Amino acid sequence: MKYPGRVIKIGEKDAAIVSALKNRLNKALGAGNDASMRLNPNDPNFGPKTRNLVKLFQARNVDATGRTLKQDGIVGSLTWAALFGDRTVTVRDRPSTSFLEKVLEIAAGEEAKKVREKPKNSNRGLEVDLYLRRTGVSTGLAWCCAFVYWCFDEAANVLNTANPMVKTAGCLAHWNRTEKKGGKRIKTAQAVDDPSLLKPGMIFIIDHGRGLGHTGIIEKVEGGLLTTIEGNTDASKTREGGGVYRLHRKVLDINKGFIHYA
Repeated sequence: MKYPGRVIKIGEKDAAIVSALKNRLNKALGAGNDASMRLNPNDPNFGPKTRNLVKLFQARNVDATGRTLKQDGIVGSLTWAALFGDRTVTVRDRPSTSFLEKVLEIAAGEEAKKVREKPKNSNRGLEVDLYLRRTGVSTGLAWCCAFVYWCFDEAANVLNTANPMVKTAGCLAHWNRTEKKGGKRIKTAQAVDDPSLLKPGMIFIIDHGRGLGHTGIIEKVEGGLLTTIEGNTDASKTREGGGVYRLHRKVLDINKGFIHYA
């Protein structure tokens, strides 16, 4: 059964989904011969017992990247994929517009060049300085948002069209000004409930507090897992890394939300 594109939890009304979920939980947890654990697939109710067995499954299993599942008794796309298989969750790897396709092509080109700060830990370098200058700020500053803006601006130049993105090197300033520019904001809670809202070419925003943030571009969406291209980061997913990297994040890692310039 394909993932329905929304979280499954206590009170679920779709009897077919509940029945399939109970059957898989019984099999995955070896509950067939244990009456205290076994769920009745003919009972259409997703109640406390089902939630508890979902939590047990989550405690015993990991997602497609080997990371632990959140033990909340709610079946999101990551838990669904662990239960039913990765192929039951839709993969989206094509942007919705030719403009966003060009943005990703340009971002991927920078990642392929292995852009790095020079010297290390300086927020400087030939390409890094270009990213920052494009937003109109001084060199030597944190540059993740400037990288995103540069990719959008380069795409606009190639396609001879207006750049839809807010001109800023500030992640949270970008979030706050998006809608006035005509972009759409999607909060993380909305994306967790309905991963189909997320598409390649969208921008993620993380809020680290005290006015600090991090951002990057989504390249691929696999349910609750994202492939991203980001600047000013590294394999540790820090906000102050030294280059442009392709990374993998969970939707839940993005605590602020997502921006879509369709």
